[in-house]
Amino acid sequence: MTDRAQHSDRPKRRRRDSLWAIGLFALVAGVVVRLVFTGLSGWPSAVLGAVAMAFWTPWLIQRVRRREATAAGTGPDDIPGMERQILKGAPPPADPVRRREMAALVDSRRRRLRRNRWWAFPLLALMFFGTSVLWFTAGSVTAGSLMLVFAVLFMTWLTWFHLRFDRRLTQMRRRLQS
Repeated sequence: MTDRAQHSDRPKRRRRDSLWAIGLFALVAGVVVRLVFTGLSGWPSAVLGAVAMAFWTPWLIQRVRRREATAAGTGPDDIPGMERQILKGAPPPADPVRRREMAALVDSRRRRLRRNRWWAFPLLALMFFGTSVLWFTAGSVTAGSLMLVFAVLFMTWLTWFHLRFDRRLTQMRRRLQS
């Protein structure tokens, strides 16, 4: 199989998978969030903090992609497309090499998901609900209430997403075995 034919069946790299796009999004989101909390007068520190985040976020994502690509036996640019296939519940690839790569990625993700859930959920719950408690004890009922609502919504969404992703990984693994 030629090199060109080998790469023609790979999913096209999307703009949102680009590390530049991720960094730019981190920059804009960081500036907006900081300005919402500190006001327009705090724009210099908002920009500096967001620039640091705009460099750190793509670096971290690239590091994770490389680790997952090594575990799956594929390239880092293929990981986002494979993850989209899993999340959408798409049928498994027909190519035996791609099936093995997908199976390795699914197994790696399932191991990580199940290994980290015992500490990640309680820690996040402690962070979000604890922040709400701190606001209440500081005497700010409005901030405490808003944080409590945010904590409940975020933890509900996170639990739903976790269960959905675990179900999709299990379904994909079953489809890859058949």
